[in-house]
Amino acid sequence: MVSIAVLGYGTVGKGTVDLIDENRALIAEKIGEDIQVKYIVDLRDFAGDRNEKKLTKNYDDVLNDKEVSIVCEMIGGSHPAFEFTMKAFAAGKSVVTSNKEVVANFGTELLAEAKKNGVSYLFEASVGGGIPIIRPLNNCLAANKIRKIDAIVNGTTNFILSQMFEQGVSFADALATAQQKGYAEANPSADVDGVDAARKIAILAAISWGELLSPDHVYTCGIRDITGADVAAAEKMGCTIKLIAHASRGEDNKLQIFVSPCMVKNDNILSTVRDVFNGVAVSGDFVGDTFFYGRGAGSDPTASAVCGDVIDAARNGRAKDRSSWTPMDPAAVRAYEDIESVFCVIDEKGEPSFTEKTTLRALSAKCGKARIFRLI
Repeated sequence: MVSIAVLGYGTVGKGTVDLIDENRALIAEKIGEDIQVKYIVDLRDFAGDRNEKKLTKNYDDVLNDKEVSIVCEMIGGSHPAFEFTMKAFAAGKSVVTSNKEVVANFGTELLAEAKKNGVSYLFEASVGGGIPIIRPLNNCLAANKIRKIDAIVNGTTNFILSQMFEQGVSFADALATAQQKGYAEANPSADVDGVDAARKIAILAAISWGELLSPDHVYTCGIRDITGADVAAAEKMGCTIKLIAHASRGEDNKLQIFVSPCMVKNDNILSTVRDVFNGVAVSGDFVGDTFFYGRGAGSDPTASAVCGDVIDAARNGRAKDRSSWTPMDPAAVRAYEDIESVFCVIDEKGEPSFTEKTTLRALSAKCGKARIFRLI
């Protein structure tokens, strides 16, 4: 019997418990033995909940129970998630998480601690919800040198931009609709200002090149300033606008990484990613171009990724060949202004035009008050 504990009984936590309950026989078949959720840890009360008997407010119940081999951490934020995860490793338990903040901020230390204790630290659900992207990068594409990642990894901003293009509404109105539908938080800053996407691209870059850059050093620009005039200019140039999370290595091996609204040509597959969906385009030296698409958030898709990791941990929880990262020196990152690209320049009259390949630093010096978008 594989016994697991779920930390955090919110949207993803409940989805994970529901999936295990509903597909228990299937999961047991994949693992080779039965599985149960033995504990659900949350400080809130859930009177009348069907899993009420499994609920506890005391994390020590989990740590002291030798039957529990896997902890699913879905409490969010860096703290106490970091401390809870470290305690689980020390107790000989593998940890599965959907928490992109703790992975992006502390992934190097957490992977090292898991390896030290002979357990697993798995986080497929931290990027792209139900889209399989971390396991493919770690395994299927592992023999490739990853050249480039261009990704739409935030469903809230993608929904807002889709509304602006398809319905002709303003940013403010599109955000209000997203909030009404439950796609955006009351305080949407982490989404619309690009913070969420910066954490995710930092994780994908670390998997690709083995070095974790703090999200604080990822150039990040959100979508608050996108206007109807920008939308009209993009359409005139056969493009759409997407919040792109990009990572690549330059010829000098410097990391090029950013989150920013970009013009995306209509013949680029990323232009077809609309509404709350996510898409990740990965280019490798031998495999060429690949694309991963699906629902990037929500209870069921994220629970699907969590449970995939649970199965992996149950099968291989004490495997010794686990991933490890090293911290990246910010000096090894190319300044955003010096990353070469083709740009779309929108002059003060609203007329757009494409440039030759250049840098933002060179372009800004001669474009005055023009609006400038990087072209993907």
